[in-house]
Amino acid sequence: MSQEAPHTEQSATYEADVIAWANHQAALLRAGRFHELDIEHIADEIEDVGKSEQRELASRMAVLLAHLIKWRYQPERRGKSWLLTIRNQRKGVALRLKRTPSLKSMLRDSEWQQAIWADALSTATAETGLEDLPEPCPWSPEQILDPDWLPQD
Repeated sequence: MSQEAPHTEQSATYEADVIAWANHQAALLRAGRFHELDIEHIADEIEDVGKSEQRELASRMAVLLAHLIKWRYQPERRGKSWLLTIRNQRKGVALRLKRTPSLKSMLRDSEWQQAIWADALSTATAETGLEDLPEPCPWSPEQILDPDWLPQD
C-alpha cells in the first residue's frame, strides 16, 4: 500500500465526518501507528483549537464591554440583568485566561483591543441607539476585568 492511499482516504473521511476522522486519528496515536496519521489535517485542527480559544475570549470581552458601555452611558436603565451579564462575562474571561494563560498577551495587544472595542461599540449602539461613544476604549484591561469596578457617570 502506498503512502498516498491512506492520506487520500483520510482526507475524504476528514471532509465527510470530522468527528469520525478525529476518533480514528486518536486511535492511531494511542496505538503508536504514527505513519498512518493525517498529519496535515491534525496540524490544522491543533491550530483551530487555539483560534477557537481566541474567538471565545474576544466574544466574551466584546459582550462585557458592550454591557459596561450601557452601564456607563445609560444609568437610568441599569438593572440586575446587566450586572449579571457583566459578572458572568468577567468570570468567563478569568476562567479562559486561567486555563489558557498565553491568551493574556492578547489583552495587551492594541490592535486586538481596538477590534474588540469596535465590536462592543457596534453592539451597544445597535441595542441602545447611543451615539458619540468614546474612541478608543476609556478603560484599562485591569479596570474592565476588576470584579469590583463599574464605570460611573
